[in-house]
Amino acid sequence: MPPPPDGSAFLTWLRTPRPEAAPGVWRFGHRPRPVQEPAEIPGRQLVSGALIAFLVGWLIWSLLWNGYLGGWWLLPLYAMIPDSWAQPHSFASVVVVYAYYTAVALGIMVGVGRLGRWSEVWRRYGPPAWRRGAAVSERPPVPEEDPAQWNALRAAGAVDAAERLGADARAGLMRDVDHARITRAWQGVRNGRHSLTTFTEAVLRAGAAACPHPSGARDLPGRLARHDLVTGQVRLGTTADDPRNPYAYRSTGLALGPELLGTSLLAVGPAGSGKTGGIVWPLTESLCLHALAGQAAVVVVGAAGAGLGPVDAYDVVVRVGSPESVYDLDLYGGTTDPDEAAAVLAEALVGDLADPHPNGDSRRSTTVLAQLLGPFRAVHGRFPSVPELRQLLDGAPGPLGALRKALTESGQESLLRELDARERQLAHPGDVGGVLADRVALLDRPAFAGFFDTSGQSRPFSLRALDHPVRVRIDLPRRGHADASKILSRLVLAQFAASAAVREDRSLFACLVLDDATGVVTPEAVRGIQRLRSANAGVVLTLRTLDDAPRPLRSPLLGAIGCRVALSGLTPWDGQDFAEVWGKEWIEARDVTDRQIIAETPAGKAVHLLRKVITGNAPTARAVTVRQVERERWSASELAHGVPPGHAVLSLTSVRGEHAPPLLVDLRDSGN
Repeated sequence: MPPPPDGSAFLTWLRTPRPEAAPGVWRFGHRPRPVQEPAEIPGRQLVSGALIAFLVGWLIWSLLWNGYLGGWWLLPLYAMIPDSWAQPHSFASVVVVYAYYTAVALGIMVGVGRLGRWSEVWRRYGPPAWRRGAAVSERPPVPEEDPAQWNALRAAGAVDAAERLGADARAGLMRDVDHARITRAWQGVRNGRHSLTTFTEAVLRAGAAACPHPSGARDLPGRLARHDLVTGQVRLGTTADDPRNPYAYRSTGLALGPELLGTSLLAVGPAGSGKTGGIVWPLTESLCLHALAGQAAVVVVGAAGAGLGPVDAYDVVVRVGSPESVYDLDLYGGTTDPDEAAAVLAEALVGDLADPHPNGDSRRSTTVLAQLLGPFRAVHGRFPSVPELRQLLDGAPGPLGALRKALTESGQESLLRELDARERQLAHPGDVGGVLADRVALLDRPAFAGFFDTSGQSRPFSLRALDHPVRVRIDLPRRGHADASKILSRLVLAQFAASAAVREDRSLFACLVLDDATGVVTPEAVRGIQRLRSANAGVVLTLRTLDDAPRPLRSPLLGAIGCRVALSGLTPWDGQDFAEVWGKEWIEARDVTDRQIIAETPAGKAVHLLRKVITGNAPTARAVTVRQVERERWSASELAHGVPPGHAVLSLTSVRGEHAPPLLVDLRDSGN
């Protein structure tokens, strides 16, 4: 019979300290470091100096003890003791003499100890360093502070539920996702969304499996990254022990969570630099775990086979262009408002063609689509399919005539006026309807014949589902439909921004992950990203180069994004954009001038020689000039040539406005 499960590993994880830390610091078991770097002496020089100082002290004591230096050092002893104590071999004289010897020895030890920096050797290599380096077992927490006791439930009167959860944790039946999910459900009780009775009954009935995700899943298959669902962080790497990093961040874990992703993230780096494997998938895995815990909704968009995790990690998988896809994609985002549908669709179709200045033609495209979508929905009770929309935009007489006839028969005069305006604009040379029709034609291909259905015969996914903790993956066509893929990416981003802003429950963090944002950056997209922070939502974008975004939009994009990542292999002109947005800082520049001191007497020369042997440096007089200078945090040249492979430079901003300066991070060291 196998032994019963043991929950000691889970309890150790749950009880591990997670102190407050600066943005981006991995808080699980974190030990804060000083803000300023202490002055460090090279270890070899420190140890050799301490050893030489000890030998010098031993030599001096030997010379004194053996009388080679005469008896002058005993004169203070004879001057202090009375004549009655001077009897040889008397108890008083023995005590006083050896006390004097001890005092002299201690004086020599103190002198050579200060000269040889014995205290620094003790701090760096003695028991204090052993205690810092060893894994110190934490004291068992008192019941009032033990998170495994569920004291918040006990205080609210749900003692039985707290006992059941504690028993499951000790028995090894609870996981980190279970803890996060039940904590989320308890927050719903405190906020009044759920009743205490319903929560208690669910916990008593199912224990650690209570309040399940709609999928019934309690974990993800084959986790790759290191997660801490108590703080909501996922560890991406380790901050390098580099002089360009602030001392408090050096050699600490670098982690991200919803409080940072709420300001959105942009990662720029060439193919093979680690965007997907080092950043996108760990963040996606973390967001999927948050969704299982009822804390987030995530939508991931990327090419098929891009390494965005197994199918089992998602609730909905939309494979655009694949006949095996179970789900379809709602072209109109689940809205019934023609104006809203027209605005989102116009952004997807011609957002990349619009002038980035306020007087662009994106509004005209929205107007053209609204003139057709409104009348069509009034007649058919639905929006047009892709082939129908293409015919209407082309101005084909048959579809327009049939739509006019249906409107006339139903007596909808206001919508007839919309159709009249559309027909008048068709004759103008500058009409954008032709451009829209050409873009819709990219979706009206045989590969997409079974998609974007509006007749109700398919299972379309709508981003209106962001009110629920859903995990969605949208696979774009892998090859041969690059322009269509860009349209669909812009469509999903526009629908996400519109849906996230009108959610009823904003306590659920919503995140859109675009594995390749080429052709997606538009003026409206930048404005939408800026509005997401107040909606408890964010986006994760990756680009091979900033050249994939229009030049007038690069600075606004970097300004709208709170977390910016520059990976190794960046081009100098991309590095220049990052250097500008990261700005400059004032640093203290120290100009040190050493002038060697020349001894003129034999005794002085001997003292100088002794100091040089012990300290390793010749006696000098040092002149220090301190001045404040301004320099770039990271220059374009450093970003292009000074970031090692597998590393990245990133800056962070939290939704509360806290900042982390640009940090050099090793993405290959995730602490697993």
